[in-house]
Amino acid sequence: MKKILVIEDDDSIREELCTLLTANGYRITDEPPCDLALLDVNLPDENGFERCRKLRMQSAVPVIFLTARDSAEDELLGFGVGADDYIRKPYNSSVLLARIARLLNQRAATSVTVRGLTLDYTDMTARFGEKSVELTKNETRILHCLMQKDLCTKENIFEDLWNNSLYVDENTLYVNINRLREKLKDIGAADFIRTVRGVGYRL
Repeated sequence: MKKILVIEDDDSIREELCTLLTANGYRITDEPPCDLALLDVNLPDENGFERCRKLRMQSAVPVIFLTARDSAEDELLGFGVGADDYIRKPYNSSVLLARIARLLNQRAATSVTVRGLTLDYTDMTARFGEKSVELTKNETRILHCLMQKDLCTKENIFEDLWNNSLYVDENTLYVNINRLREKLKDIGAADFIRTVRGVGYRL
């Protein structure tokens, strides 16, 4: 079930949004991590633009501004701080749901999640809980290969890297696997990669 961060200071509108989203199969959260963020601009402490800017420093999740601010300047500023969409209030429920689904489907095409570990191969990052780490191209492809199969032989990994214009020999593969293990350990995903002696690796 996808989690949506809802930041809205009008209690009645927030309740309306939560009811709509929950009825359509989404979970509501008040803080990251999330799969999509729905932000108002006019907020009591810091405005939505600043919230979006801070969110973008630690996450690539889709962001939609849902706001009564209707000037072209505000909309441009919204996209400038990293928003993926800008919807003016009053909103149409069906249109909002369609835009949320579109952004989530786009993201699903560029990421994969297994047992709480998410690999975003556009940003080349791995995320577990609230922590994330940057990966190299080889590490990204190796982890992606492991997340697609129950068991990856060394030959599977070599073929996957070769097909994606990358190449490693057996010694370099060991180095990449060990480095990947250390990076996953740093974000709390220790022991995710297991060696199957004489065959290859599995998550």
